[in-house]
Amino acid sequence: MVAVFTLEEVSVRRGQALLLDSVGIEIRAGSCTALVGPSGAGKSTLLRLLNRLGEPTGGRVLLHGRPLPEFDVLALRRRVGLVAQAPTLLTERVLDDLRVGRQELTEDEAAKLLERVGLPDSMLERPTAGLSGGEAQRVCLARTLAVKPEVLLADESTSALDPASTAAVEAVFKQLAADGMTVVLVSHDAAQARRIADEAVVLTAGRLVEHGPVAQVAYLQGDAV
Repeated sequence: MVAVFTLEEVSVRRGQALLLDSVGIEIRAGSCTALVGPSGAGKSTLLRLLNRLGEPTGGRVLLHGRPLPEFDVLALRRRVGLVAQAPTLLTERVLDDLRVGRQELTEDEAAKLLERVGLPDSMLERPTAGLSGGEAQRVCLARTLAVKPEVLLADESTSALDPASTAAVEAVFKQLAADGMTVVLVSHDAAQARRIADEAVVLTAGRLVEHGPVAQVAYLQGDAV
């Protein structure tokens, strides 16, 4: 197994609260890993460590064996892209939004990005203000992919979407992992994790309780998370 990320006894404390407690895991390259567990388990806290939107108060996070603080933070966030739970569009036109991180993006490249996330190229000239939640989330995903990240992080990025939009975004995640990208997602949905993830990391009260192939993780064998 080739590890993209290695967490070595990682802890995060905020005041009196211990959000992560000595978590040690490796996240495999070219796979989809789901971070699952009950609310407040530390899933989003862990995810945010991977591109330094948060910092551990103990232990280390390494990317390809190198501690994250050794990387330029902006360069790191281009390599490790994040799609948040709520889509945030930054410009007034879809094409301009796709160019936020890559100004030289051509219209043909932008059209291919939309196609990759299941949207028609006719949307390039659409105003961002008129998009549905599912369309907006997929534009955010395309915008993240425009800078050609090595890793994609997704924090509950389908939780507010309708079933059709959720299925479309899940299909993109599966295809990205199949194409060799490392995908790490937070999900409360056991069925979703079973559908699209190769491996699962289970957290409870900030502690690692299971980590392994999805079919072998007991926490995911129920109907809901």
